[in-house]
Amino acid sequence: MKRLSLAVIVMAAAALAGCGPRGPAAVDAARIERAAPAEWLSYGRSYDEQRHSPLDKVNKETVSTLGLAWSYELSTNRGVETTPIVVDGVMYVTSAWSVVYALDAKTGAEKWVFDPEVPRAWGQYACCDVVNRGVAVWGGKVFVGTIDGRLIALGAADGAKAWEVDTINKTAPYTITGAPRVIKGNVIIGNGGGEYGVRGYVSAYDADDGAMKWRFYTVPGDPANGPDGAASDSVREKMAATWKGDWWKYGGGGTVWDSMAYDPELDQLYIGVGNGSPWNQEIRSPGGGGDLFLSSIVALDPDTGEYKWHYQTTPGETWDYTATQSIILADMKIGGEDRKVLMQAPKNGFFYVIDRTNGAFISAKPYVTTTWASEIGADGRPVENPAARYADGAPALVMPSAFGGHNWHPMAFSPQTGLAYIPAQELAGAYMNDANFEFRPTFWNNGQNPLVSTLPNEAAQRTAMRAAIKGRLSAWDPATQTEKWKVEHTGPWNGGVLSTGGGLVFQGTADGRFVAYDAADGTKAWESVTHSATLAGPMTYEIDGEQYVAVASGFGSVYFLVMGFNIDRKAVPMNGRILVYKLGATGTVPPVTVERIETPKPPVVRADAQAGALVYQAQCVQCHGYNAIGAGVIPDLRHSAVLQDAALFHATVLEGARAGNGMPSFGAILKPADAENLRAYIATEASRAYAEENPAGGRRRSR
Repeated sequence: MKRLSLAVIVMAAAALAGCGPRGPAAVDAARIERAAPAEWLSYGRSYDEQRHSPLDKVNKETVSTLGLAWSYELSTNRGVETTPIVVDGVMYVTSAWSVVYALDAKTGAEKWVFDPEVPRAWGQYACCDVVNRGVAVWGGKVFVGTIDGRLIALGAADGAKAWEVDTINKTAPYTITGAPRVIKGNVIIGNGGGEYGVRGYVSAYDADDGAMKWRFYTVPGDPANGPDGAASDSVREKMAATWKGDWWKYGGGGTVWDSMAYDPELDQLYIGVGNGSPWNQEIRSPGGGGDLFLSSIVALDPDTGEYKWHYQTTPGETWDYTATQSIILADMKIGGEDRKVLMQAPKNGFFYVIDRTNGAFISAKPYVTTTWASEIGADGRPVENPAARYADGAPALVMPSAFGGHNWHPMAFSPQTGLAYIPAQELAGAYMNDANFEFRPTFWNNGQNPLVSTLPNEAAQRTAMRAAIKGRLSAWDPATQTEKWKVEHTGPWNGGVLSTGGGLVFQGTADGRFVAYDAADGTKAWESVTHSATLAGPMTYEIDGEQYVAVASGFGSVYFLVMGFNIDRKAVPMNGRILVYKLGATGTVPPVTVERIETPKPPVVRADAQAGALVYQAQCVQCHGYNAIGAGVIPDLRHSAVLQDAALFHATVLEGARAGNGMPSFGAILKPADAENLRAYIATEASRAYAEENPAGGRRRSR
């Protein structure tokens, strides 16, 4: 018998090791970089965040037979923004309040549920609903960030807590809604809270034990305090030179609340940085300046957090134009030259293509209407419309609005078509300097005159406003900066996008549909009714030779909190769902019974409704909607029994009587007279609704 060579023995041992049993979610760098088509191992599937799967059994020829294979009801009825992770036959998802679920990816059978028991009162700091976009998996663990700022590692097999760290100072109103990423054993996580007066940063924690490895602050701190002892100290003076005034007293903002990407070849981590705090630069950093690193893409060393380069999309931002939207990496030919690019369609309405090796600007063109700037110049800086800055005290109507030309809903890129697919939208926003601004720590502080958030009273004007609010799926060619096709939707705030090897793109809609389009020309290929807003990023995976397509569905997210006046089909108290489809399945999504809620006759409140309007627009609109018109995610205040009872209303607003339900106390900034004025304003809006429903002086209209 011949002796086997050492090389053969080693190769055989490696092969046997690969075939042997392994624990659940035994994910490492090689596995994510290889990105096996059958699995979805990171938020954007792979480190490049393209959200493109090579799977092609569901394609233009077969998609007509796609049906519901199984669904799973989540335990909460608030916003659903999770992208499922599927590894080793198990699906990991999250719901509102940062609850984690492990499901059998083939059948939907529940394996375990972990509830981090977030104090409901902390929900007051979540500007845009108590959502969570998903988990990360690595080394047999599942990692989740919680609304109240914790990072928790769970055993993938049973959901048992392995470790927990508090990533924030609990005296500041930080939140976490984004999905972590794991790079080289470091769990990377940012946070939110830019509207409440925080200073942004991103941190890395050891996946094994939760020890903090590094932290990078995205805006400078109080100069009197000196260096932070953080990775960002090397660019501390560079940042501070671009700020003016006493910005640190307001926090500064710059939170890293969503997008990240990683290039293993260049060994660069890319983070997207958010808006200023307050939004209004004239208050935050009076006199101008770039305010680094607000609204920027920043490249960091993933091992140390050291700064490599940055590109700022909106210097001196003052419109809530975050650069936290999807960051996608790709290699493509531009102008006959092979380029390693980074792509982003941030809130400000321009689609950017940047050289990801060094941050050099390549090109940018508007993918939606932009009135704040006419173009991005050859130097990569915007050519601004001076009137859009509203620094002179006059109001400015600007496009895009703070909702953005594109928000958190993930976009996708197909290497097959060379197109990026953007959940785009057209909304104008009113901005106006608040001459009476007073910073109130832990409360809403955007520096806007509260009256700009009111609606016109005339029905015709509201109808005209609704007609001007649009949404679409846009297929964008990054190489030529042109739109190749588009699909118009009934309104904005539609779902994230998935691109597949089957020549399809999938997207959910705010009006309760899940749709597949031909990736080449936008022709509708398939549609399923979901009966609820379907906003999250879809994904696809394969088990036992069958391809599945999954998406999370459920009412919630900031649009359904704020824009009740523009939503025909009001949300109903229903839990979110995970919907999973495969070819040949015949299941159906359970329908929702919608009952019209009549406005009860409002009480007569003898107080200053006009003063109450200022209180409402300054502190309540972000959860209860413009002019107190709720969409049903949070109870419509015009229908609330609390409105009818002055004592109960005051106890709720001033004493936190319903803090356990997520309604905090405002007693620190409001007095009893303020609360009664607020009640008078809500009663006025309720009277308007009651009169519209009862035009005959109290008689209900027949229906």
